[in-house]
Amino acid sequence: MSATDATIIDVLKETKRRERSRRAVRIWLGVVVFTLFCLVLVGGATRLTDSGLSITEWKPIHGVIPPLSAGEWDEEFRLYQRIPQYQEINRDMTVEEFKSIFWWEWAHRFLARSIGVIFALPLLFFWLTGRIEKRLRWPLASVLALGGFQGFIGWWMVSSGLTKLVSVSQYRLAAHLVIACLIFAACVWIMRGLSPHTHDAPPTRNSSRAAAGIAFLVLFQIYLGALVAGLDAGLSYNTWPLMDGALVPADLFLRQPWWINLFENPKTVQFVHRCGAYLLWAAVLAHMIVSLRFGPGSTHARRSVVLFGLVTLQAAIGIGTLLMQVPLDLALTHQAVALIILGFAMAHWRGFVGEYPASEEPAPGRA
Repeated sequence: MSATDATIIDVLKETKRRERSRRAVRIWLGVVVFTLFCLVLVGGATRLTDSGLSITEWKPIHGVIPPLSAGEWDEEFRLYQRIPQYQEINRDMTVEEFKSIFWWEWAHRFLARSIGVIFALPLLFFWLTGRIEKRLRWPLASVLALGGFQGFIGWWMVSSGLTKLVSVSQYRLAAHLVIACLIFAACVWIMRGLSPHTHDAPPTRNSSRAAAGIAFLVLFQIYLGALVAGLDAGLSYNTWPLMDGALVPADLFLRQPWWINLFENPKTVQFVHRCGAYLLWAAVLAHMIVSLRFGPGSTHARRSVVLFGLVTLQAAIGIGTLLMQVPLDLALTHQAVALIILGFAMAHWRGFVGEYPASEEPAPGRA
């Protein structure tokens, strides 16, 4: 066997090893993404059922074990009875009724703890066995650190409703959801970068920037939705396309300073969320038209069609949720599709950037 043949065999072996490692990491990140998806949905159900304040203490380790006896349930219920939500809204609640909201919050916290294990242990294994490419080690470690910070943000959110408010702060709720979505988006981005990509040329030189802008708009729209949820703004003005009898309702900026209405006035917050939806839909429509015009038949154009279909479906679900005054099942579907769109938008954007190079070393003669 010549030296050239041996080199070719070594390259083929290294290629197969790298592909096996990438496939294993993709599967792991896929499990992480699915678990995050479930976590966000349970969190949404926790908010919609007003269950988020049912556990009034932060016990990162001991809190894994739920109440197992009547005495423990009574103790948890007594702790809940101390907070304003019980004293002002739920004074007639029984222990059995308390259990129904407790389990939502417990499940949310249990999933949050589980995602830490699901992410950290495989990351350590892949890192120590050399299956994580060097370029990805610190990005993945940063995602893990952001997940740990998210745990603190979650408790910071819950604590806002334990002393004065009867629900959590909409500001902290929005921060909590956005960080969860950032972790979700980062995992999708890395997972997609480890997958084979098409060699189709982008429809235009600005297609990647357009896809990035759409991904940002999706995340911003989710942020606006969190403000709507935090203020229960979807429970009023349940008409469409008119809102309070007009396309642009009156009295959007009654409070002073004017900008506080964007965060604390339910009417204004819902109107801005509607406008954000219109803007996102128009941006995705324009992106699809351009992609089909300048890249007909390409994978990029086909993805733009799917993205437009998802956003249109989401708009219909959002309108239905509003008109029906936020039923739990439809509201959770609305949140689920929002996450699906975010994931697809990130994968679409990544499709223009391309997969991670096969080698981390620069090719000869290139910087």
